Amino acid sequence: MNFYKKDDVLQSILKDVLDQETFAWADRELTEFGELCGGEFDERAAYTDRDGQPKLLKYDKYGNDQSFIWLNEGYRKTVEETYNRGIVGYLYKDIPTLGKKGNYVYSFAQGYLLSQTEPGFYCPVTLTMAAAYLIDNYASQNLKVKYMPHLASTGETELFEGATFLTERQGGSDVGANETKAVLEADGTYRLYGEKYFASNAGACGVATVLARTEGAPEGTKGLSLFLVPWRKEGGSLNGLSVRRLKDKLGVRAVPSAEVEFNGAEAYLIGEKEQGFYYMMEALNLSRICNAVASVGIMRRAYTEAVSYAAERDAFGQKIINYPMVQDSLVRMAVKLEAETVSVFELARIYDEWCEGREIPSEEKDGLLRMLIALLKSETAEQAIHFAHEAIEMHGGNGYIEDFVTPRLLRDAQVLTVWEGTANILGLEVLRLIKKYNMDDLFLQLMEKEIAALSFYDKAMIECADQALVLLKNEFAELKLMNEFEKTRNIKELQKKMVTLFESVLLLKRAENGDEKREITATIYIKDKLLPNLGEQKQSWSLEEGLKILGIKEPVKR
Repeated sequence: MNFYKKDDVLQSILKDVLDQETFAWADRELTEFGELCGGEFDERAAYTDRDGQPKLLKYDKYGNDQSFIWLNEGYRKTVEETYNRGIVGYLYKDIPTLGKKGNYVYSFAQGYLLSQTEPGFYCPVTLTMAAAYLIDNYASQNLKVKYMPHLASTGETELFEGATFLTERQGGSDVGANETKAVLEADGTYRLYGEKYFASNAGACGVATVLARTEGAPEGTKGLSLFLVPWRKEGGSLNGLSVRRLKDKLGVRAVPSAEVEFNGAEAYLIGEKEQGFYYMMEALNLSRICNAVASVGIMRRAYTEAVSYAAERDAFGQKIINYPMVQDSLVRMAVKLEAETVSVFELARIYDEWCEGREIPSEEKDGLLRMLIALLKSETAEQAIHFAHEAIEMHGGNGYIEDFVTPRLLRDAQVLTVWEGTANILGLEVLRLIKKYNMDDLFLQLMEKEIAALSFYDKAMIECADQALVLLKNEFAELKLMNEFEKTRNIKELQKKMVTLFESVLLLKRAENGDEKREITATIYIKDKLLPNLGEQKQSWSLEEGLKILGIKEPVKR
């Protein structure tokens, strides 16, 4: 199966966003990559999950602590082939055949395809991308020259995967409680002492970016500095660190996640000493977009498995895809999947623009980006679990058996609600943006402008969006009158309504080219998702509309 060629939505998004020359190149590259993801990579993912999980070989034959992480050969080959296609590298150097750099939209397209195979393969890419971002933007020129060629390698030099180590056992989401110490030596170098409790890509990374507190620094996040820590010294020995144990995780078993102890690890300060937390939060925003990309990847794979199984499975004398309730479930999945995919890649497009203009900071622009990231990270992670559940139910008992991919989809999806911030943490982020920058007003102004510019053929659908906007304005006005306790109780429900309106508007805009399937998708989404927010009942759609969404010209016969 070729994950790219089967995905008309992704192809249309890239054709709209990329210039003609870049799209022609990307189309060829992703066709090859999509074939790998649906074939060889998928086989390696199944083996890695079941029989080839990372292993900690703690001691060498002499009893010395080597903290070596064993990774199976197929996993290592997938890593090599993925990075060699520029998933990180082309963000920082020219694509040879084009003579210009790539962008995040293209990189996220690769991540989306890879996550359909195994989000545990994409997690280390995300960490490498975040580490490269931090070093490229904030590290000294010497550190850039030394490490960026390895982080951005596409095969011409040794690859150093990256990692970002934040979590400590007493802190978790409360990063300000971190205790890892950075001690300045007489020669001007730093040494780290402490522990990171959930360090993903440990042992597989060449370098890690680590938050630590220098001597005399204040408590809380303001006292945290950011350091680059090589995993090994130039001679090959461990750099003053060790792995206590690997985490025995529910899912994404391909990723070695560990408890890492720093016992005098040599470290290099990145940027200004007082800005470490803020640098890491920028990288966290990038990682949250990657998290959303992985989520829609799982959604897409779950939908693919569900619709394929329904078209093949016989029950009570006919294919189960002929049954109205099955069609209903699949149509809802297809429509929500398109809404989420379009939204995430719109976020990617905005992020590319932000990166291009980041030398001219704008609080409004930065705040809106952070708002959209928080909204879509939370929504897509929740939907990934829902889609995995729907795929299992579509398969019946088979969906619960590890011979099928569906159990792994559910196990892997669950972590996406936790990685890079839970729904509660993201809700607090939205509240902070509202309080500090009045981001609710900016979001509402954006939606008002977009709705006013719509030219969708069915004016009733535009009117629904307009009504939803008015109600959302009123609810935000009520929110601002609440005390802090009540605000935190109500923000998550408001976030859902913001996402629904945002996705409705994007689908209506997307359907303005007159494509019938896009028109049906937008209409069904509004009937199914937006109308309940207006206090109205969901409206059903016709059999013909549902079959067009599913790409079925007529009911499948036995």
